[in-house]
Amino acid sequence: MSLRVLSMLVMLGVSLPVLAAEVGERPGDYAVSVPLTLSGEGPWYRLQLSMEAHLAARYADFRDLRVFNGDGERLAYSLIPGAERFAESQQKADLRLFPLRGPAGRRDTVPTLRVQRGDDGSIIELNAGGQSSATADVLRGWLLDASATDFSLQRLHLQWRAENEGFQRFSIEASDDLAHWRPLGEGQIAQLSFNGERIDKSDVELPATRARYLRLLWLAPEQAVSLSAASVSGTRSTAEPAALVWSAILKGQAGEQGVTWTLPLALPLERLRIELEQANSLAPVLLQGRGDGAAPWTPLANSVLYRLPVDGHEVVQDQIELAQLPVSQLRLQIDSRGGGLGQGEPRLRVAMRATELLFLVRGNPPYHLALGRADAQAGSLPVTTLVPGFDPQRLEKMGQARINGAIAHVEAAPSVVPAKAGVDWKRVGLWAVLLLGVGVLALMAVSLLRGAAKRP
Repeated sequence: MSLRVLSMLVMLGVSLPVLAAEVGERPGDYAVSVPLTLSGEGPWYRLQLSMEAHLAARYADFRDLRVFNGDGERLAYSLIPGAERFAESQQKADLRLFPLRGPAGRRDTVPTLRVQRGDDGSIIELNAGGQSSATADVLRGWLLDASATDFSLQRLHLQWRAENEGFQRFSIEASDDLAHWRPLGEGQIAQLSFNGERIDKSDVELPATRARYLRLLWLAPEQAVSLSAASVSGTRSTAEPAALVWSAILKGQAGEQGVTWTLPLALPLERLRIELEQANSLAPVLLQGRGDGAAPWTPLANSVLYRLPVDGHEVVQDQIELAQLPVSQLRLQIDSRGGGLGQGEPRLRVAMRATELLFLVRGNPPYHLALGRADAQAGSLPVTTLVPGFDPQRLEKMGQARINGAIAHVEAAPSVVPAKAGVDWKRVGLWAVLLLGVGVLALMAVSLLRGAAKRP
């Protein structure tokens, strides 16, 4: 028992600084605090963090990022680095039609087929199996060739003609090999007119599915209609990489070894751009980088930057891709044999894949994004904890947040934010409660140890 109490005492003592720092956090404890404007449906809102936010943070992983409400309370949030964006586009494709014939009195049988397919899986020729006869000359249904589609089928459009008005019902099946079929339910088309009004129903909703072939079988073949054309529509979902977020122009320092730029912290940059202001410019360059000012320079890329006329058009190569290694300093050496990049200092911008901030709103506005605290602990929750049942495609339907104003520029190696003047009674009370708890545990430990010593 005494060992257990002592262990609890040690754990509480270790956690005291962390608890005091986390519970007593205020927006004023951070170097930067900017208001947020919300739009759309909550309670979850998303914000694509800009490059200025990266440069204002003390840590590349945003462990010093917080979101506060108007009452100064911390809000729960999650960070999704390099979140993919899902885009949906509406698609439509015409289908090739093949009639299916079978015995007139055998509704439970499926017409047999002889199929010849091309290399891409599309049908070249289709014939009903068996010998043609009077009893096998009833139109049982249609085979629709959807092998050219590359999207999810959601709606079937039919063009048809009938001698008499009424409803036409059929079963719908799907297959990828013409041998194994899975049911998709039933469909119905109709033509009706009454008192000068007319109803034409030629569209059939499908459960979203991917299939190379569709088979329609009339439930009443004797009254079936003839199709003249068919098409399908649906959506194609594509996952795109997160957008690049670019910095403003960074100020460099020219020296004998080239031009050097210093960032406030080491970041895994993915791309940089050197603006070429003069036409007919060409310059071989060597880009170097390092994680801090004391580390040796490491080559990052050899490239040729140019802005040249080609076949009546101007071709520009002003970007250099990087390997996403954390660097806080960049140095560009320009080969003078190419004529350089013109007068003045090269104008540099850097870019990273965007990080998505997702936070849960509660309390009163205005809401603020805070950044820049040297002793901050990581506060991001797993996204599946913040949003139960999270699906990346849900991001597009969530509310949007944007930064209202500009994030203040932070110089390299920023100093620790000084504490505000005055007594923080909330923090004093927290420390008092924690120290009282330590005292009670210490007394309990001493009492237990004395009791153990008196026992024979």
